[in-house]
Amino acid sequence: MMMADALTGGRDDRPWWKYGYVWLVLAGPIAVIIAGVITVGLALQNPDPVEENYYRKGIEINRRLEAKELLPAIEGRNHAATPVADGPQGEH
Repeated sequence: MMMADALTGGRDDRPWWKYGYVWLVLAGPIAVIIAGVITVGLALQNPDPVEENYYRKGIEINRRLEAKELLPAIEGRNHAATPVADGPQGEH
């Protein structure tokens, strides 16, 4: 062992890919690149369609919500926890 160090000047002549720490450092960026490629592939295969007139539909939804009287949070929460009194008696 001492003779090998004397001949090589204390250097390790192994190639860089034979060191475990190199792969440990590279594992994170490689995983991110692979995940990015998969994400792009999924996005290109299944694009989300943009609805036509989405702005007008949103305004309509807001108008319908404003027409109803919105409950304060406590009343809405309490109402959600109570059973429906005006429904059919057989259903629960």
